[in-house]
Amino acid sequence: MSEVNEQAVIDFYCYPPLGSEDWRYAFATARARVLESMMLTRGVLVDIANAATYEDALELLNGSDYAMSGGANFSEVETMLLARRSEARNLFVELIEDEELIELLRAREDFANMRLAVRRVVTERPIGSDYSDEGSVAAEEFEEIFEQENYERFPQYLQEAVEEAVLGYYEAKDIRKIDYGIDRVQAQYKLRKAKELGSVFLESFFRIQNDLTNIRTMLRLKLADRDEKSLFLLPGFVGHDRLIHALDIGYEALAPLFFSTPYHDIVEGGVSYLTSENSFLVLEKLCEEYVVGFLRSALLISSGVQPVIAYFLLKEIEIRTVRMLLSGKNNGLDAKMLRDRLCQA
Repeated sequence: MSEVNEQAVIDFYCYPPLGSEDWRYAFATARARVLESMMLTRGVLVDIANAATYEDALELLNGSDYAMSGGANFSEVETMLLARRSEARNLFVELIEDEELIELLRAREDFANMRLAVRRVVTERPIGSDYSDEGSVAAEEFEEIFEQENYERFPQYLQEAVEEAVLGYYEAKDIRKIDYGIDRVQAQYKLRKAKELGSVFLESFFRIQNDLTNIRTMLRLKLADRDEKSLFLLPGFVGHDRLIHALDIGYEALAPLFFSTPYHDIVEGGVSYLTSENSFLVLEKLCEEYVVGFLRSALLISSGVQPVIAYFLLKEIEIRTVRMLLSGKNNGLDAKMLRDRLCQA
């Protein structure tokens, strides 16, 4: 049984276990550390948020992976960012020794394609052709499977996702149940694969993801005055009972409820901003900061898959941050709002 499975209570102060070293990844670890040191600093990101114009923001990226010509429109920027993301994913595949980890990476796109496809089927819209081609199931095959309704051609995890999403939707004709169902299957799939790999790091990371998703869900349910306890993902490090209890108490009691968890500051800061500004902006920032802190701690492993995965995920976060900032500048968003959303880590 793995380290994570043996934990009956939360017995870590800030971050869960990272797992042991693996010297097969000595070269990959060194390369990941070098690449991580070349990522954009927070100072550069703050300067972009503070830039007077969209063009000034673009100019600040000169000399980085995201350099563009001064007159580039946002459509061109998005194309560039997708290219950077594909490059990061190709590098991940190049550095990873374990095929199962590559399957985990590609499965994210499979689940994203599934959300799109099921939504189109239940709303009787055309199947379409804009699926991602970076999953385990090719975009063309994905479209063909849904047109023929031959779901047995999907891997088992996608067959489970189809069933969960469709059944969930038709229970109440609620389009949101599609995402809830697929999220549940995806969370179970990721943890199952992490256990098969014997990866303490991935088990820890996926449980963190479940916890942070559950905290977001809890606050959104409270704001909407909904009592759908079945929407919480399991397992995380935070018990189901605590999350259900959170739905029944006032906002002022939420931070004390999470005091004995590593998420106290996230709940406290997120609730404070939510109640004063009616916005989840700070909650999202604090969740991202926690994830970034955990991933940066994994970079300290001497040799192993942990630093490689950590760099790849940090690079994806950086790409999303650049997109958020440039989109904000292009649409004239207030600089303070952009700074408020920027991760401090």
